[in-house]
Amino acid sequence: MASHPLVRFEDAGYAAAGTLILRGVNLTIEPGDILGVSGPNGAGKTTLLRLTATLHRPTSGVCSVLDADADTRPEELAAVRRKIAMVGHFPAVWPELTLRENVELVSRLRGDPPSEDPLRTVGLEALERWKASRASLGMKRRVEFARLLTWTPRLLLLDEPHAGLDAAAAPLVDEVVGRVAANGGAAVLVSHDPGRVTPLITRRILVSAGEVSEEIR
Repeated sequence: MASHPLVRFEDAGYAAAGTLILRGVNLTIEPGDILGVSGPNGAGKTTLLRLTATLHRPTSGVCSVLDADADTRPEELAAVRRKIAMVGHFPAVWPELTLRENVELVSRLRGDPPSEDPLRTVGLEALERWKASRASLGMKRRVEFARLLTWTPRLLLLDEPHAGLDAAAAPLVDEVVGRVAANGGAAVLVSHDPGRVTPLITRRILVSAGEVSEEIR
């Protein structure tokens, strides 16, 4: 029996400010998929990621994410979003909070206290009292992955996941992606460096000039 897709695009498109960014997208993401997304700057990769995160809604066609679509009520959509984790190209941390507080606040909001210390896992335990405003890009990226170590999302969306991570921290990407897929979820990795994500992915798509095509492997 075929699995039920976690994400389904049917002839989906997205336009903003009178500009068509994506058109005619037909794509499904199944449980266990690790999807690599590549393409030139401005092609629509981040827009595709935001549609998958339900942060954008399609302006044409169908986009269904964890059974939520354009007709889903706000309270039901909020429940769907709690199953999705997205790490953007730029780290999303609260600069006035410490590194420890940045991780613990998200855990408290989710109601999922970690069983192990995620800051120790990502090598930041000794700097836990640093304000995030003092932290380097690499440290902030580690904080974001520390948050991901406290729970397992159904959908994991990563925009340039290796950006800012040194060689010692790069295996964090493998760890969180592998755990999501092993638990029946799916991951989408947008990257300008396909060689770094190729060992992880099960499929690859190309976004070019607003159109999505799947690589035949």
